[in-house]
Amino acid sequence: MQTFSKLLSITALTASLMLGLGSTADAAQKTEFKVAWSIYVGWMPWGYAADHGIVKKWADKYGIKIDVTQFNDYVESMNQYTAGAFDAVTLTNMDGLSIPAAGGVDTTAVIVGDFSNGNDAVILKDKASLADIKGQNVNLVEYSVSHYLLARALESIKLSERDVKVVNTSDADMVAAYKTPDVSAVVTWNPLVSSILEDPSAKKVFDSSQVPGEIIDLMVANTTVLKDNPNFGKALAGIWYETAALLKADTPDGKAARETMGSASGTDLKGFEAQVAATKLFDKPADAVAFTASPSLPKTMDLVRNFLFQKGLLGNGAPSADIIGIEMPDGKVLGDSGNVKLRFTETYMKAAADGAL
Repeated sequence: MQTFSKLLSITALTASLMLGLGSTADAAQKTEFKVAWSIYVGWMPWGYAADHGIVKKWADKYGIKIDVTQFNDYVESMNQYTAGAFDAVTLTNMDGLSIPAAGGVDTTAVIVGDFSNGNDAVILKDKASLADIKGQNVNLVEYSVSHYLLARALESIKLSERDVKVVNTSDADMVAAYKTPDVSAVVTWNPLVSSILEDPSAKKVFDSSQVPGEIIDLMVANTTVLKDNPNFGKALAGIWYETAALLKADTPDGKAARETMGSASGTDLKGFEAQVAATKLFDKPADAVAFTASPSLPKTMDLVRNFLFQKGLLGNGAPSADIIGIEMPDGKVLGDSGNVKLRFTETYMKAAADGAL
């Protein structure tokens, strides 16, 4: 089954830092743009839109060309974006901060597409209470959103990572690892969660619905490119909302779209719809604007940046979590206002909500 790794490896981070310094996508007016995306339920609309003429429709409207490329390796897609080979990329809020932003690339979240609302989970073998995790080895993709979810789960019962032992495990090996006798606890994401929960011994004891709005999936773009080419942002918004509406539609066309997206992500219609149900998908732009402008977003990004700082993932020798500035839609900045490298904006989502695309 094809999945993607929401992964933050030290190697990938180092590579991104090396690539990011002094490398940004071409600035000024341009007519051709490159977008990278990876397999995940919340990002499947981008591939569908590219294959079914929706990308071309919106690009043509603004007199531009948009080339959409699927990556099977999520980290590589972010590294390529950080290196300036792509103008935009799908990533999570956490990875946006730790890879392109920490790599020196000023990045703007054009589309806040969804947040995980149960797709990521802590699973124990033959134990039904989260408290039973104490003292156990926990298999997960280290420095990923799974690692972050574990930290939040432990915090909820007044434990810390010192109370468990993290065992770095590839997402490709996670299902097989769970079946071995010496693995008793895992943290992972769908469709792996669904596969593991088919085992009668598997008990879900915590999931991302208990920290709603914290694992956010985005379409981001190079800030300079976006500033110089606002029509690129408008086209991305048009593509997203047309395709996301189709994904959620209770119509024959909607069902066919979900079937196609499910197949492309390595599952069937039922499996894909189960993943959609565990995702808070912002198919309506007004909902995305409200979420992005809410006071919960700065709180979430504060949690995320402190987690990354504690793991040493904000750059070598970072003195504090304040080293990188994160700008909110109202202009307020978390961290260093002189080094803003990650920005959240309502601009393009609001244009869609106002019918101004």
